[in-house]
Amino acid sequence: MSEDTTAPQDRGEQPASAYSWYVLGVLVVVYILNFIDRQILAILAVDIKRDLDLTDDQLGFLGGAAFAVFYALFGVPLGRLADRWHRVRLLTIGLVLWSTMTAVSGLARNYVTLSLARMGVGVGEATASPTAYSLISDYFPSRQRATALAIYSSGLYLGGGVSLLIGAKISQVWDAAYPGGGIGGFVGWQAAFMAVGLPGLLLALWVASLREPTRPPPVNASGNSPLRDFFIDLSMLLPPFTVFHAMRRGPKALAINLAVAAAMFMLAVVMIGLTDNLPQWSAMTFGYYAVFSWASTLRRHDPATFRLIWGTPAFVCTALGYGLVALGAYALAFWSAFYAETVLDLPKAELAFILGGSGAVSGFLGVILGGRMSDWLRVRNPSGRIFVIMFGILGPVIPIWIGFTTEDGTLFYVMNFLAGLFAATALGAAAATTQDLVLPRMRGTATASFFLATTLVGLAIGPYMVGQISALTGSLRIGVLSLIGVAPISLVLLIYAYRTLPLAEATMEQRALDAMGAASG
Repeated sequence: MSEDTTAPQDRGEQPASAYSWYVLGVLVVVYILNFIDRQILAILAVDIKRDLDLTDDQLGFLGGAAFAVFYALFGVPLGRLADRWHRVRLLTIGLVLWSTMTAVSGLARNYVTLSLARMGVGVGEATASPTAYSLISDYFPSRQRATALAIYSSGLYLGGGVSLLIGAKISQVWDAAYPGGGIGGFVGWQAAFMAVGLPGLLLALWVASLREPTRPPPVNASGNSPLRDFFIDLSMLLPPFTVFHAMRRGPKALAINLAVAAAMFMLAVVMIGLTDNLPQWSAMTFGYYAVFSWASTLRRHDPATFRLIWGTPAFVCTALGYGLVALGAYALAFWSAFYAETVLDLPKAELAFILGGSGAVSGFLGVILGGRMSDWLRVRNPSGRIFVIMFGILGPVIPIWIGFTTEDGTLFYVMNFLAGLFAATALGAAAATTQDLVLPRMRGTATASFFLATTLVGLAIGPYMVGQISALTGSLRIGVLSLIGVAPISLVLLIYAYRTLPLAEATMEQRALDAMGAASG
C-alpha cells in the first residue's frame, strides 16, 4: 500500500461530531477511574507490605499478574461480546463490578484475600478498553483515530498519577486520625481502597446515558444470542472446557492442546522451584495455556478474525513490540514510588505529589503528542506509526539508567518524568495500528488481543520481574535497571512489523474472504 492508496480514503471520511467528542470525554473519565483503582496499590505498597508481611516478589504479583491474568483472559470473551452486544451496557456493568471489587480490596486481611480482590478488579476492568476502543473507532474517522485513542489513553496516566496523590493523602489522614485503626479496625491503606472504589458506582449512571452508535449487524454464524456466545467464548479459555473444545476439533487438535498444557505445567513446576512463587507462575502459565486454547478454537469458529489477528505477523509483532514498552512502563509505575521511599528515603507526601503530578503530566503530554505525531506520519507512510512505537521503547532507556543510578532526588524526579513522557508516546500509535489491521466487526476482539500482549507480557511480567530480581539480588535498583534489557527484543519485533504492515492492511478484506472460503470448503 502506498500513500496514494491510503490518504484519499482517510480524507473522504467526515470529521468527528461534537457528540463524538463528548462521548470521548466521558470515556476518558472512566479510564481515569480505571487506573486510579488499578494503580493505587503502588503508593500503598510500603504499608501493605508491612501490615501483611509480604516480600517484594509477592508485591510484584499483586501489582501485576494477580490483576493482569484475569484482566487479559476475560478481556477476550468480553472483547468478542463488545463486537456483538450493546457496548454502553457492557461498560456500565463492568464499571460497577471493578469499583465494587476495589472497595472490597479494603476489606482484605491477608495476602490471599487481597489477591482475590485484585483478580475481581481485573475481571471488571476487562470490559473497559474493548468497549471504549470499539466505540471510539465508530465515532471517529481513521484520520482522527490515533488522536482520539491517544486522548482516551491519557486517562491511563492521569489516573495513575492521581492515584498516588489520593492514596497517599487518604492513608495519611486516616492513620493520623485513627492511629490504632478506625471503624472496624481499618487502617489507612484499607480506607484508601474504599474511598476510590465507591464513586465508580455513581459514574456508572453517567456512562449508562451514552448513545450506542449504529453499526452493521455482526456476522453470527452460530445463530446464538451474544450472551450465550460470550459463555461459549469464555469456555474456550477455562479448563477442562478447553480440552472439550480441542476434542471437537479432532484427535490432532486434542493431542496438541494436551501437549501445550503439559508443557505449561512443567514450566510452572520449574519456575516455582526456582523462584518459590506459586501464585505468579500458576497464574502466568494458566494464562498462556488459556490464550493458546482460545486462539485455536477461534481459528475454527471465526477463521476470518483469526486470520486478521493471529494470522497477521504485522498485528502480532506490533502487539508484542508494544507489550514490551508496556512491561517497562507498568514496572516503573508500580515501583518508582516504592523505590523513592525505601532507597532514596524521600518522604511519602513529597514523592506522591511530585511523582503523581509529573506522572500525570508526562503521560498526558506523551500520549497526546505521540498520537498526533503518529497520525501525521500515517498520512505520509502507511507504516509511519511504527516509528512512534520504536521511540517509545528506545527513548526511556537513558532516563531509566540515570534516574535509577543517581542518589539525587531531584534528578530522579526529572528522569522519571522523561521516561514516562517518552514511553507514553507509543500507546496511541500501537492501538490505532492494530485497529487499522482488522475489519470493523472485529475491533473489540482486536482490542482484547492487543491487550493480551500489554497485560500478559507487560503488566503480568514487568512489576513481578523487578520484584523477583530485587528479591534475588537484594537490590531494587538492579531490578529496575533490568528493564533496559527488553528494548532490543521490542525493536526487532517492530522492525518486522514496519516491513509487513502495508501489505497486511491492503489485503485484509481479501484475506478474510479467503479464510472464510477455506473454512466453508
